[in-house]
Amino acid sequence: MQESAPQPQSMDIQRIMRLLPHRYPFLLVDRVVECVPDSHIKAYKNVTFNEPFFQGHFPDAPIMPGVLILEALAQTGGLLATADMGDLDDKLFLFTGLDGVKFRRQVVPGDRLDLECSNLRMKLKLCKMEARAFVDGKLAAEAQITAAIGDRPKS
Repeated sequence: MQESAPQPQSMDIQRIMRLLPHRYPFLLVDRVVECVPDSHIKAYKNVTFNEPFFQGHFPDAPIMPGVLILEALAQTGGLLATADMGDLDDKLFLFTGLDGVKFRRQVVPGDRLDLECSNLRMKLKLCKMEARAFVDGKLAAEAQITAAIGDRPKS
């Protein structure tokens, strides 16, 4: 008997917050529109003028910092990697590397930042994925992200 392909799933903010430890102002994924575990994910972040980083980056020309675009992509990748895992209370999804980072266009208030990650490799607790961010269908940033699922530090 042949196994059926996994069904795409979506995630609202409540499910995202169950999978990611990030909270305001550092939670940078608003919704997942499609996730196929071990394959790919599509999510988005609505970029508003009320984001705290716009106060200083830059007051007269607000632009979303590139490192935060990469963080949004990493969080999206974390959702992909943990989508079909059970209890993650004692685990964290941690960046281990970035390769081929390129910024293609500015992201400004009013943009919807579409976030896409696809698995290149998942082995044990290590993950490598291709990540891209788009605004209005145009590439804004891209990178290969490597990450690991590690133990949460004890307090």
